[in-house]
Amino acid sequence: MSDLQGKRAWVTGAAQGIGRAIAARLHAGGAQVVLTDVNGPGVAATAARLGDGAFGEQVDVTSPTAVEASLAAAAERFGGLDLVVNNAGIEIGKPLVEHETDELRLLLDVNVVGVFHGIKYATAHLAQTQGVIINMSSVAGLGGAPLLGAYCGSKAAVLRLTEVAAIELRAVGIRVVAVCPAFVDTPMVDRLIPGFEAVAGAPFGDLAAMKQTRLGTVEDVAEAVAFLAADESSWSTGGALVIDGGLTGSLL
Repeated sequence: MSDLQGKRAWVTGAAQGIGRAIAARLHAGGAQVVLTDVNGPGVAATAARLGDGAFGEQVDVTSPTAVEASLAAAAERFGGLDLVVNNAGIEIGKPLVEHETDELRLLLDVNVVGVFHGIKYATAHLAQTQGVIINMSSVAGLGGAPLLGAYCGSKAAVLRLTEVAAIELRAVGIRVVAVCPAFVDTPMVDRLIPGFEAVAGAPFGDLAAMKQTRLGTVEDVAEAVAFLAADESSWSTGGALVIDGGLTGSLL
């Protein structure tokens, strides 16, 4: 288990799914964590279950003032910040030409602008500790996938933001990395299954077994985040850790 003792972290989208698992893994590794989510009651309940050193806060990542204030409050609470995880995201599961403009704008606002806010307003705090920013991308950011047009575009944008931020923030000692999971057993993926099965004409479980061995777990992703957050990863910046059971490495 990566040693995160004494780390001070801020995580978005932490009320459920991957974000909740990330917060739990960081906390179990010895970190103090501020969990944020637009779902205030949900994130408060998650923080309460984790116990001492975990704090839940309702934050809308599309609001620059909310993100800036939450990060400042977390730094004040902990006496500094070492880690920011920009995980919050939403999906649209339908053909690209059926996307509504308002849907696309909302998705980009959460998935891309939300990550930008996390980078922008974390920088002043993390520069004081030579901290780490971890952005949640996806294998969908590495290539196209039917029914995920806007989502693919947003996750590709996260990778580009990660690269630029890593280059620009090297001078102040901040590492910036991304994580690219394949399909993970979450409510988000559950919502996409009927559409994928209709397009592929096969059970989703069979597709996952063929392309990526199995569905990923939220713990798989959380372990990847913990690894990148730890001091042992001090030479990792500007890149993306792909965890996909071989999906992107296979032609068949």
